[in-house]
Amino acid sequence: MDVDDFTIDELQLISDLDSRQFGFINLEDCSNNWIRDVVQRAIAALQNIIILAHNNNINENISPNSPTNKVKQELPEANDMPMPASWHTDTEFITGTKEEKPSIRDDEKYHDNKETIVHPETYCKLGHLHLLVEEYYEALSAYQKYFKKKRKSSYDLAFLYGLGIVYFHFNEFRWSIKTLQLLLYLNPNFPCANEAHLRLGFMHKVLGDYKSAIKHYQLSLIDAAPCTLTKQQIRFHIAHLYEVQKKYKVAKEAYEQLLKERELTLELKSVIYRQLGDKIIKYKLFLYKFLKPVVYTRLGWMYHCVEIFGERKHRQSHAILYLQKSIEANPKSGQSLYLLGRCYAGINKVHDAFISYRNSVEKSEGNADTWCSIGVLYQQQNQPTDALQAYICAVQLDKNHRAAWTNLGILYETCGQPRDAFACYLNAIKTTGKKQHRETQNINKVLLQRIQFLDSQLTQAPMPSITSRRRQLCSIEEAWNLPISLEMSSRQQQHLHSSNPTHRQIGKTSAQGPPPPYPNSTPAKRAKDGNQTQFQTGNRPTQPPLFLTQQQLQMLQYLQQNQNNLNSQERILLQDLSNQYQFMQQYQQNCFQANNQESITGKNREISDQFEKEVRVMSPPAYPIMAKSTSDITENKIESSKESFPEQSDLGVSDQELQDILCQKDLASTLTDDILKTFDGDNIDLKDADSRDSLSNKLSNVKGAFLLDNEFIKEEILKNESLYEYYSDEAAKEYSMFSIRMDSKEVMASVKNLSLNEPPPPCSILNINAPAPSPPDCPPQRLTREQLLPPTPSVHLENKKHAFSPQLQEFCLKHPIAVVRGLAGALKLDLGLFSTKTLVEANPDHSVEVRTQVHQSPDENWDTIQAKRVWACISHRSHTTIAKYAQYQASSFQESIKEEREKGIQMSDSDSKDSLSNASLSGKRKKNKGGNKMLRFGTNVDLSDERKWRPQLAELQKLPAFARVISAANMLSHVGHVILGMNTVQLYMKVPGSRTPGHQENNNFCSININIGPGDCEWFAVPDAYWGGIQSLCDKNCISYLHGSWWPVLEDLYKENIPVYRFIQRPGDLVWVNAGCVHWVQSVGWCNNIAWNVGPLTARQYSLAIERYEWNKLQNFKSIVPMIHLSWNLARNIRVTDTKLFELIKMCLLQTLKNVMHTLEYVKSKNVVVRFHGRGKNEASHYCGQCEIEVFDVLFIREQEKRHVVHCMSCARKQSPNLQGFVCLEEYRLSELCQIYDAFTLHKPQTLPQSSPTNH
Repeated sequence: MDVDDFTIDELQLISDLDSRQFGFINLEDCSNNWIRDVVQRAIAALQNIIILAHNNNINENISPNSPTNKVKQELPEANDMPMPASWHTDTEFITGTKEEKPSIRDDEKYHDNKETIVHPETYCKLGHLHLLVEEYYEALSAYQKYFKKKRKSSYDLAFLYGLGIVYFHFNEFRWSIKTLQLLLYLNPNFPCANEAHLRLGFMHKVLGDYKSAIKHYQLSLIDAAPCTLTKQQIRFHIAHLYEVQKKYKVAKEAYEQLLKERELTLELKSVIYRQLGDKIIKYKLFLYKFLKPVVYTRLGWMYHCVEIFGERKHRQSHAILYLQKSIEANPKSGQSLYLLGRCYAGINKVHDAFISYRNSVEKSEGNADTWCSIGVLYQQQNQPTDALQAYICAVQLDKNHRAAWTNLGILYETCGQPRDAFACYLNAIKTTGKKQHRETQNINKVLLQRIQFLDSQLTQAPMPSITSRRRQLCSIEEAWNLPISLEMSSRQQQHLHSSNPTHRQIGKTSAQGPPPPYPNSTPAKRAKDGNQTQFQTGNRPTQPPLFLTQQQLQMLQYLQQNQNNLNSQERILLQDLSNQYQFMQQYQQNCFQANNQESITGKNREISDQFEKEVRVMSPPAYPIMAKSTSDITENKIESSKESFPEQSDLGVSDQELQDILCQKDLASTLTDDILKTFDGDNIDLKDADSRDSLSNKLSNVKGAFLLDNEFIKEEILKNESLYEYYSDEAAKEYSMFSIRMDSKEVMASVKNLSLNEPPPPCSILNINAPAPSPPDCPPQRLTREQLLPPTPSVHLENKKHAFSPQLQEFCLKHPIAVVRGLAGALKLDLGLFSTKTLVEANPDHSVEVRTQVHQSPDENWDTIQAKRVWACISHRSHTTIAKYAQYQASSFQESIKEEREKGIQMSDSDSKDSLSNASLSGKRKKNKGGNKMLRFGTNVDLSDERKWRPQLAELQKLPAFARVISAANMLSHVGHVILGMNTVQLYMKVPGSRTPGHQENNNFCSININIGPGDCEWFAVPDAYWGGIQSLCDKNCISYLHGSWWPVLEDLYKENIPVYRFIQRPGDLVWVNAGCVHWVQSVGWCNNIAWNVGPLTARQYSLAIERYEWNKLQNFKSIVPMIHLSWNLARNIRVTDTKLFELIKMCLLQTLKNVMHTLEYVKSKNVVVRFHGRGKNEASHYCGQCEIEVFDVLFIREQEKRHVVHCMSCARKQSPNLQGFVCLEEYRLSELCQIYDAFTLHKPQTLPQSSPTNH
């Protein structure tokens, strides 16, 4: 950069500008023109520096194999950079034909040489400046070059933030999430942390992780730093997330609280009213400028749909009232009018509904939902032609509108046109996305059955008779080009003098294209060779010259709409087009009659008539009828479709369907669409999460972009894994002065030298300068099919001596998972104490958590319509008592016996044997044809209370020490307080098919599981070295590894070279799950299980626990094992002889002691009162009430709060940067911590002196 070209103030401005100003400096504003000018000149200057350096290397005559030539190859090519035309002087240089693009390894090899030519910070600054002027492709390219040159070096937080914003702009949400999570993990005090949390909230909401979304929204809400959204807007999204999760009462209270805000803008209020009145699929709201209409809308729709708000009549009146208020607050909202129309239709006010729909079309003419609802109204009134036109408008606007295609198919079928209906149903099935909620899947199941029925009927149908009656409706292809009738379309007079008179009311015609063709597999009968007609082949006919073109049809429609205000020339044009249109219709009618005469013979006339009659009334056997839902359709149904198809309301855009659809993952993004525009100004176009090539392909097609080769982008940049290798320069310098060899006084002296201008950095209990935790890559060794199905390590115990032998513990610790068979018999355990009968007798009213699940075979997991295998494991939570669940368990057993008896009567013994042997040999089990049978799984029964469960807990003391719930050799026994299910016993009550989805144990601790019986359980397990591969597969299947419920598809694991242990746990067997092992379990019979966690005092166990503790922090997931608190208790209570374990614990003590000292010094510098609080006996560890990380020793609470909520330093500073209003509480005296730290030393085991042998 030529310094002489910039003033001192401009240089200072350029130095200060980076990604943190994005969204806060509007360079399009005239008042900021001088800033934009400086930024653009700086971009040109930085690019000039890079080009000059590149030109210098090109002009040098260097041998190809010299290191300097490597430097030359690593410089960016000219065609990779956007350059002014004046720079394009060398054609070969511009096209990049002289050189090859760089390799990654060469870049690392000659990293130092390159920095002497173009410093990496040049690319970083260039990326920031491109970002500020919203040149996203160029910004990403510059960031990529900086990232490549800075590999294995220090990170730049502004770079991570800018890179996350760029990924966010390109809707690459999973990469953006990784980048922003890393940023917040490295520095939660980053100046734009609230903006990062805001974007993370949006992205988690789009991806369906609502719990994480709410957490990030709340963290952004409490932050006092400037934000691109107001607090009211953030609160609106939190309220909407409650609604999405069907927590309607909480959502309603949040919406109503928002309406009380004086600063609430009118548009958000309108949407809240509208939500109390109706719900929409395409949610395009400008809630960022005006908020009140938004709030009105949400409240209105909730009143319309949610039954818990009272009687239907009461709810409907409130819904209409709220929607009317929404329209008053925002009269231009077409969606509010549309939803009001739906409410009117729901109470049979057809005229009012139509007026609302028509007004909605005027306000938002591109809404396919509105046209679909208009079609429903017309169909109610027995106006099939108008209904056809409305449905066609809907599918032209949105070719993937399932409801419109379905309703159109019903319309064709009721009018006796099965071939058109068949095509419409196929289009409805094809348009359904990958993610489906249950009602959509049920509708698809109905459609599939209907398609099969029509397929069979059309295959067997004879050719139409010459005397068959004329079709009531034109075909899809013919209807596609018909103009909209004047009755259906109403335009305001102001559109008469519009600059674009060919604009069609329903949307842009350029986006419509040709009508969707009839499916090639349509089995309709054809005429003789050479006489195939348009109707038979489905090909679009060649139009004669008298046909109107698309533009002429649009012009005719426009002139019809405004014929009262036409001049003389326009009237003449209208007359000509109308006459030509009449000729066109007459020609089509004549062609249709001629085609029928040529293709239909009198021989088949009676058969054809009979077929058309049967098609209208016949239904396939055992055809399911769906339950009726609230909808636009009234009791006035078309009689011919009652028997052959479910009610139209169940297949249209019903109220309940809209209510459910908006609450699904794939459509939750619609609410977020316009919010995203706040940041990037573009319409969001969500991508499939597993499409990794989309961005790199997009970048490779941009000419002049400053890009790297696509393989580097795809494999190295977008994955983001190597980002975790970065650490802070500042942290490296400051922390290099600390070592576990220092005593507490030396630590204190070093802390005194740390700066207090900034708050203490986040405390990591990993090694100093260790990279951020990340999922490991799977081992590279390729496994054979036999190795992918390894035998499960197991041992059979004969007696008590074997159970207490040290070899048993060694056996368990060296395998990922192990089965100890015969344990109950060897130790004479009374497992009957844990039987259902004993539990009911002891505590019948004890609480049981119930999970409602779908019964499936253990090695399969199908979606709800059993169409394909999926990873998502559906489970719904409720609660009951032991006594009630025992009744269910017993009744299900009796039902099973009854079913087996009935099967035994219908099936001979030989048939049974054949079917079982065939099933076992095939290796693939058939889907349950009888439908999805639901079951209830009783889980997480707490047995921690010794007063209630004394006999049961005493019986477990018979176990060897390493497997006991409480033991000195068990880390979890040193926590000092109860962690339910980990250092206490939990019981599981199961019926066949009960599933524990895939997971690793909390903080990777080991687990003990004993089957009480009488039935078996089937286990699946994967070694901990492969958990990164499973986490990646969860991402590909759009499921959160930590928050989600998933059941792996075994073939997916085998394809990714991931081995799976599979075995049966019989009654009395103990399963040892080693640290980090991924596992999932399904019961084969009726049984109970007991389980708890243990923590062996080994370096591997402790290392995996703290790594998962830090990864949980990075993922914003709460670690229920307080590893810092546990580590200090271990230092108090035990003597460590293992060198590696000692170093790991000592490092944790050092990191936390340093952080406590630094925090106290910083707090005192802010004049905050520090009070000693102490700890009570068995008091639980503290977690931040906002971000849920563990808070050790130094607690922050608000002085004026009635209910004291603990805050970490970061969350306290978010609310008050100077900690005003907060009180600092100290749990331990600093002297006590220093004493524990100094006393924790490595103990060498004393060797016993060898005694000389003696004779006896």
